[in-house]
Amino acid sequence: MAKWIAKHEAPEPLEGPVVATVTGGTILWFALFLVQLPFYGWFADRGQLWWVWTCAAGGFLGLIGIWYVRGREAALARHAAERDEEAARADRAAQAPPEPGTGPQG
Repeated sequence: MAKWIAKHEAPEPLEGPVVATVTGGTILWFALFLVQLPFYGWFADRGQLWWVWTCAAGGFLGLIGIWYVRGREAALARHAAERDEEAARADRAAQAPPEPGTGPQG
């Protein structure tokens, strides 16, 4: 069996409102949990309690997800700021006149 080799480079990943998306999903899971609570007995009678607890688990896992994506966004912002600071420092160094005694001796 031959090894698969990509014929083109993979595109950059899409970035979007990740924190807002995860927060919205978490709110949705908790809302579904709260909507199902009044029908707890109905679900229990039919052996379908997993519906209720799946929504609760989705909400709590969403809280972990919010914590994770907020940390990721902060790390990306820090990295971008450091990269911009390094680029600005390099520009200033390139534009600064050479110090006396450091140029070519002639």
